[in-house]
Amino acid sequence: MINRTIFIITGLSGSGKSTAMAALEDAGFYCVDNMPVDLLPKFLEIPIERDSRIAGIALVMDLRERGFLTKYNAVFSELRQKGCYFEILFLEAEEEILVQRYSETRRQHPLSSNGKSLLAGIREEKKQLEELRSAADLVINTSKFNVHQLKTKFLDIARRSKNIVPMRISVISFGFKYGIPYDADLIMDVRFMANPYFNPDLKQLDGESQAIKEFVLGHEETRVFLGKYLDLLDYLIPLYEKEGKAYLTIALGCTGGRHRSVAIARSIYEHINAMGKTVELNHRDRDRDQPS
Repeated sequence: MINRTIFIITGLSGSGKSTAMAALEDAGFYCVDNMPVDLLPKFLEIPIERDSRIAGIALVMDLRERGFLTKYNAVFSELRQKGCYFEILFLEAEEEILVQRYSETRRQHPLSSNGKSLLAGIREEKKQLEELRSAADLVINTSKFNVHQLKTKFLDIARRSKNIVPMRISVISFGFKYGIPYDADLIMDVRFMANPYFNPDLKQLDGESQAIKEFVLGHEETRVFLGKYLDLLDYLIPLYEKEGKAYLTIALGCTGGRHRSVAIARSIYEHINAMGKTVELNHRDRDRDQPS
């Protein structure tokens, strides 16, 4: 059996199970939606734990499988007798919230066919799932959660796993003349800094050279800016992690993306790397139109 954190996500239709699964997937969990309960024992025999990047297993199981209600109790009991530990997370929401969500998405409730109203289908599902709700390890009412809050809730739950995938940070230098990076979350314009391009001895170099670093960082306004911006990032990064963001892209731009932005991006990368975060550095435009 898999020696990993295992969550079985179930509950009422429209209560946010897809959002919960997406949050756990971002946290490094191996996720399967609409897992047939009969396949669960065989699935848990697969040696997934050999992949050290996987934080755990999350399986969404509910009434979309017609035989789920009649089979889950026996399957779950058998697995626990064999020493397999898993947690059942049951999601629910108030009737009026579920009706509103279905009205917004215009999807059909699994129990509202054959002329049965949406509300009647919701009430029937609640009745059928009462026993499973009672057996759940955790019941989560999502009525007052928006998508981001629900994602944060499940990331907090996922943090029980020691192998949770951390937020990945990308630091990018770029040139405004080539356009702003479309995937950037934070963009900082560093064109206010002194430009080494106009120094004949420095023009041929790029921001990774020691001479350019000394030129850019040698100005008082640059050092003050960098200190303040790093303080801002020290404040923001934990908040983005708490919010459940999987990726954070920080972009630094100068005119051509060869000198100033490269040097500043390198300094920011080294600072974040020293914090022990998962971070990468990319100089998007450094080698474009090199001076001749």
